[in-house]
Amino acid sequence: MALLCAPAAQAQDTIRLVFPVDCTLGETCVIQQVMDRDPGPDAQDFRCGPQTYDGHQGTDFRLPDFEAMEDGVAVLAAAPGTVLGTRTTVPDTGSDNFPEGQDCGNGLVLDHAGGWQTQYCHMAQGSVSVTTGERVEAGQVLGRIGFSGNSQFPHLHLSVRHNGEHVDPFDPADANTCGLDAPSLWAEDLPLAPGGILSAGFSDAVPSYEAIQAGTADAETLSAQGDAVVLWGFLHNGREGDTVEMTITSPDGDTYHSQTITLDRTQAQLFRASGRRIRDPLAPGDYIGNVTLIRDGQVLDMLEVAIPIR
Repeated sequence: MALLCAPAAQAQDTIRLVFPVDCTLGETCVIQQVMDRDPGPDAQDFRCGPQTYDGHQGTDFRLPDFEAMEDGVAVLAAAPGTVLGTRTTVPDTGSDNFPEGQDCGNGLVLDHAGGWQTQYCHMAQGSVSVTTGERVEAGQVLGRIGFSGNSQFPHLHLSVRHNGEHVDPFDPADANTCGLDAPSLWAEDLPLAPGGILSAGFSDAVPSYEAIQAGTADAETLSAQGDAVVLWGFLHNGREGDTVEMTITSPDGDTYHSQTITLDRTQAQLFRASGRRIRDPLAPGDYIGNVTLIRDGQVLDMLEVAIPIR
């Protein structure tokens, strides 16, 4: 069934939105991209930064990898409303293989009256659990995050519309305030990290990007006589000039390996890896890895992981 986008008849000033995903922001999910506020061919988010892309008309709530998606993460209604239309048959194959005209993939549209609507995209095939005409409450489960439609990673794309026009829930005003004192539509304060670390882990070689995206790159243990000890970090919204500090600490507390990497371009998602070849058998024990993302001298995010080496 096609997603319906019929306008409502009467307008009201505002709508209040609850967090639309059953996850912990900054821990099990992140906001990767927000609405593009630049009317031309360039892209600019509501803070006048690059956390968007040209023509992006919503907010992307992403999971760190496909392993997290397979565990099942619920999509929730952002406000009470009525289901206008649903789609649930698009396979979870992402942007490489989706039916023409079905960029949104699986999802639905809710009407909230007063001219307000929300649209939920890229949900898992077969997961949409509501039907056209059904009344839902704020926070009600609508389905699960998936990888359907024109998608590069597992996430929920949430669009907000008022009288048919897209509205940025972080800054619904038309004025370009660069986010300064901008009143949002969120019912509770929703911090937006300008960049961060999605996941980190150890392996015995530099992992493939596909393995990191899948969530299978992290080893459970390493051999003291193996080939190498490699620490990797998967990041979102890295910017040119950011630094990534990667440190491995041995069981006795000494620094086994350390490297600072400077990012040479701005990317929505990326990974970096650093480590050492094993030339002599390592002391057994738990090795600690720390991945730190730094921008303009300030720590944006840090993630610590451990690996037993036997």
